[in-house]
Amino acid sequence: MAKDLFSSHPPFTPPTTEEDRLSWLRLIRSPRVGPTTFHRLMREHGTAQAALDALPQVAKAAGVDNYTPFTTDQAQAEIELARAKGARMLCFGTDAYPASLAAIADAPPVLWCMGGRKPLLQPMVALVGARNASSLGTRMARMLAEGLGLAGYTIVSGLARGIDTAAHQASLKTGTIAAMGGGVDVIYPAENAVLAAAISDQGLRLSEQPMGTYPQARHFPPRNRIISGLSMAVIVVEAAEKSGTLITVKDALEQGREVMAVPGHPVDGRAGGCNRLIRDGAMLVRNVEDVLEVLNRLREDASKPDRIATATAPKPAPPEDLNRAILNLLGPTPIHEDMVIRDMGVSAALISPALVALELDGAVQRHPGGLVSRA
Repeated sequence: MAKDLFSSHPPFTPPTTEEDRLSWLRLIRSPRVGPTTFHRLMREHGTAQAALDALPQVAKAAGVDNYTPFTTDQAQAEIELARAKGARMLCFGTDAYPASLAAIADAPPVLWCMGGRKPLLQPMVALVGARNASSLGTRMARMLAEGLGLAGYTIVSGLARGIDTAAHQASLKTGTIAAMGGGVDVIYPAENAVLAAAISDQGLRLSEQPMGTYPQARHFPPRNRIISGLSMAVIVVEAAEKSGTLITVKDALEQGREVMAVPGHPVDGRAGGCNRLIRDGAMLVRNVEDVLEVLNRLREDASKPDRIATATAPKPAPPEDLNRAILNLLGPTPIHEDMVIRDMGVSAALISPALVALELDGAVQRHPGGLVSRA
């Protein structure tokens, strides 16, 4: 599935050697290169090394002088730290990379993993919710995680306090994945150190952040897209109206994932987000059977032959000043890149390099789910 994303010439080449993996790490760690830009550069140049060679010139064309990619020594130091900590690199496009995550628009090019591969081989379901969870909420999370685990599903969560902790604990024996906001070797919160060690022994911890990174607030929204991206569906157990958990829900909806929620008492602030999700169309969850009914339907739908897409005619030629036209179209509110392509009336092959240049210049900002805005 991952290779289909790179069907244009030159062909996409996943890493097969230590030198290749070093180049991949250098490219994704280079200034102003996020996952979306990484994938664009790979589409245009085929290999990470070729993209690295071209990057200074791309930056210069975007008005950024003296651009320096992430150095070989810096990348080698991160790899050596990972080895010392017992982490392994998982790269997009390789057989071991989960197909569900590879399918999202901004899939992480590189993940650091600690633990076994088995949890990635089972169908995955995300179970997330409030950090200040109630006793009933944690009991519900444990019941759902245990029941889904026994039914053959891996539970994905974020290793946070409350619902996440309960979900991981209840699914240790059957399969659990902790997607982490900081480095895979940095345990946050510290009170979950014992649980994190158990997950690396019996399940899997993973992160796209550099080794040794202490998590900051800005790291958690990108982490949330990994939780939903890995999963067939996202189940929410207790979430306030403005909970960070709802960022995961937003990502899930953009990625085409099913969203389910456990209802709560109307006067309990911890249930406000869940109740609103149900009001707006999310599946109401009373027990494990409710979830399995939805998951079985999703798996049946996924087994049906895909419909053949109809090819569309190429778009007209671009305006003379493409970058300026893109910036005039964009505003502070993120919109999907496909909308930019459609509104501009220009082929994706021309829009993509222009967006990369504008991003490197700091004029355009990327957002999860393939969204862009004017910086």
